[in-house]
Amino acid sequence: MKDLFSALCLVAVFEGLFLFVAPRAWKRMAEQLLMLRSSALRTWGGVILLAGLTTLWWLRH
Repeated sequence: MKDLFSALCLVAVFEGLFLFVAPRAWKRMAEQLLMLRSSALRTWGGVILLAGLTTLWWLRH
């Protein structure tokens, strides 16, 4: 459980860092995401999810 909370805190740090360092770029990216179809977002989300899970599995074994 400690690892899960650590991972969530690290995600919060990265999200905050991007917003702090480049807020305009983050806004432009968000506008572009709104223009994408839901299926494209779902596909990219799945790809990122699988990449993260694969990397996590590889690091833990």
